[in-house]
Amino acid sequence: MSTTGRAMTGERAEIVQTLAKHRQLLRQTTRGMSDEQAAQRSTVSELCLGGIIKHLAGVERRWASFIVDGPSAMGGGDWNDPDRLQAFLDGFKMLPGETLAGLLDDYDAAARATEKLIGDLDDLDASQPLPEAPWYEKGERWSARRVLLHVLAETAQHAGHADIIREAIDGAKTMG
Repeated sequence: MSTTGRAMTGERAEIVQTLAKHRQLLRQTTRGMSDEQAAQRSTVSELCLGGIIKHLAGVERRWASFIVDGPSAMGGGDWNDPDRLQAFLDGFKMLPGETLAGLLDDYDAAARATEKLIGDLDDLDASQPLPEAPWYEKGERWSARRVLLHVLAETAQHAGHADIIREAIDGAKTMG
């Protein structure tokens, strides 16, 4: 398994394989859905299936950029700014003109880039300082490994959310 031309083994292969498993569970959750269903909110949450996929593609891109470029890749700014907040919230929704197929294609592209990065990294222990934000400890640093584990945890968590949303829409389940 490699997107870099060299075989990934050990920890890197396990991270790539586990991410791929949870991405596939998420994709499976959306099988046979229309764009309208993928945009539908079926719980009290603002989340929809297309929005989850869109969000996770952005998560992978931002954190991959963070590994390489540091905190500037995460986009600074004022979280009290209404435009910044709206852009963040829109990242969880299917906006007019967006399709489930397009969001899945974009998610696949983000996944390929993440897998390539994992293979290309010289050192999973290399770290970057986290950007200043209310939810990060001042001066905290994350290694590439910790970032990848965070992406994996977020992917698994949202795959579970997606399963609940799908079941509420039409009774279909990813597993079980």
